Amino acid sequence: FWCWQALALRDLQAESMAVYAPLCRGDLPAARKAVGRIVGRDTQALDEAGVARAAVETVAENLSDGVIAPLFYLAIGGAPLALWYKAVNTLDSMVGYKTPRYLYLGRFSARQDDAANFLPSRLAALALIFGAFLAGEDGPRAWKIWRRDRFHHSSPNSAQTESACAGALGVRLGGDAFYFGKLVQKPTLGDALEPLAPAHIPRACRLLYFAALPFAGLLLAARHSAGVRECYPFGEAHHLIPADGFDAAAFARELAGQGFPDAVIRPAEAGIEDVFIKLMYHEP
Repeated sequence: FWCWQALALRDLQAESMAVYAPLCRGDLPAARKAVGRIVGRDTQALDEAGVARAAVETVAENLSDGVIAPLFYLAIGGAPLALWYKAVNTLDSMVGYKTPRYLYLGRFSARQDDAANFLPSRLAALALIFGAFLAGEDGPRAWKIWRRDRFHHSSPNSAQTESACAGALGVRLGGDAFYFGKLVQKPTLGDALEPLAPAHIPRACRLLYFAALPFAGLLLAARHSAGVRECYPFGEAHHLIPADGFDAAAFARELAGQGFPDAVIRPAEAGIEDVFIKLMYHEP
């Protein structure tokens, strides 16, 4: 239960697609309201491209914050370390702003979050580049743009996944934005090979899964091959997996063949398979 609480894969997809739906209906005010729930910038004056950009950026950044980093800390320290990380990351999201109100209160949490995310953010970027190849996006460009733009941000970590995502999708992310009514100038990430549009949101979500699932499998295989003796679950992970190009039944059989029990496959709605995997570690 506590392992699952540290992961935000399902919520990240749900909240970003809640932005996509009103954009498809042409309901820009509703889309602004929806994206305002998942970003820190001011959203009242965003146009359609600005809303789409904000949603894609938050999917890219939170691949690290909400999925890869928690998985990393789950793998090395179980639920306690993963929940410590989530506390640090959430505190930074709440008060880690360079405003008169939060400058001194949020500085410690911001620095702690930078340290906690230093390695996971880079692992997340590499996972996203790998996922771009699997998802049929532009993997070589994702690598190229990540190498070029990964430090184009005041944070040492935020541009890692955003630059890779921008390259994979062929869009330009980043740039100036308003926070608390003040314009904050930020570098751009990627090249505008195509204009940002609502359709880039589900493409970013697809990248999210193709990056997160292989990374999770790699960590599970590493722990299992190392002969982890603890009998606590890595997590009762509820993964929404894109059905196109992914054989969930074969994935479950492969896990079972590796000694991971209780892989249960259950069909879900809208062409998505909901895979419930309860992984208990046993002595090899």
